[in-house]
Amino acid sequence: MAVAPTEPVPHRMIITLCTVGATLMQALDQTIANVALPYMQGSLSATYEEITWVLTSYITAAAIMTAPVGWLAARFGRKYLYVICLIGFTVTSMLCGAAQSLDQIVVFRILQGVFGAALVPLSQATMMDIYPMEKRGQAMAIWGVGVMVGPILGPTLGGYLTEMYNWRWVFYINLPFGILATLGLIICMPRSHPNFSMKFDWIGFAVLSLGIGALQLMLDRGQHLDWFASPEIIIETVLAALGLYLFIVHMATSNRPFIPPVLFTDRNFASGVAMMFAAGTILVSSSSLMAPWLQNLANYPVEDAGLIMAPRGVGTMATMLICGRLAQKVDPRKIMACGLLALIWSMWEMTHWTPDVSQWRIVVTIIIQGAGLGSVFLPLQVIAFATLPAQYRTDGASLFSLFRNIGAAIGVSVTSFMLAHNTQVLHEQIGASVTPFNRALQRGDAVSHAWNPLSAHGAAALDHVVNQQAQIIAYINDYKMMVITTLPALLLLLLMRRPRTGAAAKPPPDAHAAMD
Repeated sequence: MAVAPTEPVPHRMIITLCTVGATLMQALDQTIANVALPYMQGSLSATYEEITWVLTSYITAAAIMTAPVGWLAARFGRKYLYVICLIGFTVTSMLCGAAQSLDQIVVFRILQGVFGAALVPLSQATMMDIYPMEKRGQAMAIWGVGVMVGPILGPTLGGYLTEMYNWRWVFYINLPFGILATLGLIICMPRSHPNFSMKFDWIGFAVLSLGIGALQLMLDRGQHLDWFASPEIIIETVLAALGLYLFIVHMATSNRPFIPPVLFTDRNFASGVAMMFAAGTILVSSSSLMAPWLQNLANYPVEDAGLIMAPRGVGTMATMLICGRLAQKVDPRKIMACGLLALIWSMWEMTHWTPDVSQWRIVVTIIIQGAGLGSVFLPLQVIAFATLPAQYRTDGASLFSLFRNIGAAIGVSVTSFMLAHNTQVLHEQIGASVTPFNRALQRGDAVSHAWNPLSAHGAAALDHVVNQQAQIIAYINDYKMMVITTLPALLLLLLMRRPRTGAAAKPPPDAHAAMD
């Protein structure tokens, strides 16, 4: 489906609600099962390492199947692919909830990831097609709420459903959304026109799948297997590097790769992909760090920690709706610059946090952080796709989703590894000064008596304090690292050009690169 920017689209509001619902459903499933893992582990008689495959299998399958979405949409038609994926995602969600063994739920999660991979890029491309250029900022704001807020609300909703019912409801919750979205798209979405003459680039897909799959497994399992001390991680790293290298060579030399190289000749889009990767590293890792910080260091109960983190999503939604109206009036690069600066400030502010920081200060900081993410995400969609030809929007949307997911996986893995590593190192460094010869432990008062390293109780109390201090400094180091890695993203703004209002992208002389 490729609707001209000025062509009126019937039932546009219904299509919008369906695409946003599909996006929210898929985005929620990225994180909603996290809090239910301990309950699944007991119900399915699985070990901790085995139950993590419930997450890993879905993420890996979705990452692999995101890349060919553009080709599949052009080959079979966007509407038909969209409806099939929605039905498949809903059915496999129900199968996941009804699974009676670990093997069953892993297989069903793989199928859920296969069908769910296309939902976000198809939704984004559909929204850009049914809205004219002057309203595209508002359209991306509405659609972006599902993408950005879904992963944030996932753990809270998953915890509530698991606590009130059981873990199976984190999958059953998809049924009403899936049915309504499917029916709405079948009835209201304009017909698509398949192109059955297209041939699939099996070599390119195979090497890209190898690279992405090995990379995802390396990032997901590295923390548990001590990274490069494990032969498995070394093998997965080599396979990831080899697969991605072969894909780049194949894409540059093949006559018909399934991802058109012309996408990367558009300066705005190429810079936007790099910016999306950078934003992805912050999107999930910042919240994944904050949840254990609130519970383990600040000693907030689980339900209170979820409520404290909720304003981050509120800040994101509010900013995206505001930016949706400003996107066509203000240079998107200026909005993105303000968003990046807000992100950097919020993470720098977190480097000064200690467990006794006030709740008000936490809430204000994370609201600003959420607002920064929204200010980057929405203008980025507008500026990256403004000059991209319409026939490449689905390809571009799938690449955006792919790079966002890879960035999120890398961000979570690196920050988690650095947190664990720095905590151990700092524990050793701080603990080196805890000896019977330390003057602070020889004062004879109640504190030195309670921390007496020669008694079992005193040694345990000292170890708890040392570990807490080590964690505080390790979190500070993680946030400093995130500040340093976010700063270079500002330079990408210099490579982007402000799109002309109402100007449509001129299509290139050649057709889709995958066509025969």
